[in-house]
Amino acid sequence: MKTVNKLILFFSLLLPGLSATFAVMSQTPDMLLKYPWAGGVNSCQFCALDLNLDLRPDLLIFDRHGNRKLTFLNHGTPGMVDYVPAPSYAAQIPELHDWVITADYNCDGRMDLFTYGLGGVKVYLNVSDTILKFKLVTDLLESFYYTGKVGILVTSVDYPAIADIDNDGDLDLLTFFGLGSYVEYHKNLSMERYGNCDSLDYRLEDHCWGKFKESEGGNHIQLGTPCPYMEETGLQPKHTGSTMLAIDLNNDGLKDLILGDVDFPGLIALTNGGTVDSAFMVSQDTLFPLYDRTVRLFSFPAVSCLDVDNDGKRDLVISPFDPALASSDNYNCIWFYKNTGSEELPEYSFRSDRFFRGEMMDFGSNAFPVLYDFDKDGLTDLFVGNRGYYDSSYYRQGVLFSDYTSRIAYFRNRGTATEPLFEWVTNDLASLSGKGLTGLYPAFGDLNGDGLTDLLAGHSDGSLVLLLNTGEAGQEPRFSDPLYFYQQIDVGDYSTPQLFDLDKDGEEELIIGEKGGNLNYFERTGPADAPVFSQVTDSLGKVNVTDYQVSWDGYSTPQFFIDPGGATRLVTGCESGTLWCFDSIDNNLDGHFRKVNDLFLLTGAEIHDTCFGWLSAATLAPLTDPHYLDLVVGNFSGGLQYYSAGGEPVIIPGTGPAKTIDHQRLLLIPNPADNQVTLTIPTPGYLSGPLSITDLTGRLLMECPAGSSATIDTGIFAEGLYLVRVGHFSGKLVILHKR
Repeated sequence: MKTVNKLILFFSLLLPGLSATFAVMSQTPDMLLKYPWAGGVNSCQFCALDLNLDLRPDLLIFDRHGNRKLTFLNHGTPGMVDYVPAPSYAAQIPELHDWVITADYNCDGRMDLFTYGLGGVKVYLNVSDTILKFKLVTDLLESFYYTGKVGILVTSVDYPAIADIDNDGDLDLLTFFGLGSYVEYHKNLSMERYGNCDSLDYRLEDHCWGKFKESEGGNHIQLGTPCPYMEETGLQPKHTGSTMLAIDLNNDGLKDLILGDVDFPGLIALTNGGTVDSAFMVSQDTLFPLYDRTVRLFSFPAVSCLDVDNDGKRDLVISPFDPALASSDNYNCIWFYKNTGSEELPEYSFRSDRFFRGEMMDFGSNAFPVLYDFDKDGLTDLFVGNRGYYDSSYYRQGVLFSDYTSRIAYFRNRGTATEPLFEWVTNDLASLSGKGLTGLYPAFGDLNGDGLTDLLAGHSDGSLVLLLNTGEAGQEPRFSDPLYFYQQIDVGDYSTPQLFDLDKDGEEELIIGEKGGNLNYFERTGPADAPVFSQVTDSLGKVNVTDYQVSWDGYSTPQFFIDPGGATRLVTGCESGTLWCFDSIDNNLDGHFRKVNDLFLLTGAEIHDTCFGWLSAATLAPLTDPHYLDLVVGNFSGGLQYYSAGGEPVIIPGTGPAKTIDHQRLLLIPNPADNQVTLTIPTPGYLSGPLSITDLTGRLLMECPAGSSATIDTGIFAEGLYLVRVGHFSGKLVILHKR
């Protein structure tokens, strides 16, 4: 794809009054996506890191929901958010857990890594030469506490601040005391003892830095609190969970503090009115940033501070830090505040609450992709179920609860046999979002013998829901009211069904994965219009994908498929995030399926990481090359990753229904268009003008008279999605220029 820069430049020429802030238009969900297959995001920290060693800071996004590393190269266009996915660099970064901070502790100009490890801080030194490379410095960062050195306690749900607190040139550390409500200041003595900044030599300098106290059961801050002696703190633990960013907000040379707290949606900014050697917080802003839209992000916001738009000023990116899988917003979950002031006196202006996420295929929590030719046009369509989209949060007896709504998205394949193009049809197939279900996992087949594809959905309670297709062949699907608890089948929790002809008798059997990690197999009997599914075994192929070093659950997501050689294969995801592949299935339904490691050879694609994020799910089909299979993988972060020998398919996201008369639409041929497109209407008549083309924000880009038909030069338009209208007729136009 051409960069969004050209698109913005084109709009700027047409609309001279357009401001530079329009650059964030690319964050809306209605544009062609910049990072459709990046894998989604839920609970992230944004870190500057030079990946390709060109002395320009690139981007590492770390998602703690799955400990995923997303890497992007920075093109560096001044004033622009200008990144491209570069997933191969993730393999060069060490394994990270729960949180990460990039900071240059030895002053060599290269960012080092601080991450969680062993109840404290693990540190990696950046030793890159011709490639990105890191060396483990310590598994547990130590500090001198009163009588000797011990590990600095930083839990997996506390996000410390690593910054030069005393302005002496080396990096100090702030963290909450494990059993109290006070901040510990660990001073780095590298400059004092060695005259340089290349050591990590810490001493507990102040166990009540800033002289404030956070309440034991909430996020209330009490300023000017006398610092107690250690023996007076007792053993009354505060609630675990705080995030902090040390930053000078008012250019007085003192580090102020931005705090987030578990179960709360806002940030609190504390102003330091003390001295470099004795911090003293004198005021608090509970509506930070007060200058603009206040952060309200469930739950537990953490702040990353870096220059994401190449203007030389560090911005703020805020995302949930809550490790719980059912507490946080997974939709409006990355808030971007642009620094519209200066680096010395920052002012933060809200720009987006779906930063980066709005450029991805992201379906909330737990994407369940399924490839299936629903409309029987010979092209495989894409469906994505999910565990749920964030809906709302509430407190009950002081405890935070959040609700989620599950949906199934449908993308129709409007491409060719070797060039798939997935166009959004609906994000709520069969209107299941109103049924109070979670964990919807779609399966398809004809279950009443009428020749139409029906929908069978698994969900969190382990049963199945049947929705019969009452539409017409080749038309948009319409479904009957749901039939719950289909055939009284219940496999426990999180049923993940598939209809597939395993025994080669011409009829599809029913296979269901589940939370337990095993596979349930149901034979099909009875007439075509009233099939009966009877359970044969709950251990088909003796498959169980549970990793008992992780948990007692497996969350199998079976997808049987036919490989290029004609043999039946199985791929299933699991809780730990890997993919399991099996062969030896044909004529062996009573035996052991054989686990094999050739899945990625079947795709002909390069795989950079075989762990795709927690609760993986996968599906395969020949979409681009008859000799290979295309692989789509979902994960708990709600996104999709695509692996193919033939390149990634285009995604046309939704714009909502276009206005029509009598369901008539403009005919746009070809669509997608390159250099020109011809417009007609599907019934005899005149194209009563004027003809207009607008972008998805409603800005008029072209207007001209129209006759019975019109041909438009689209070569001057940047690639993207546009709305075309003539009178009351309208249609969506996709422009994709040939390379």
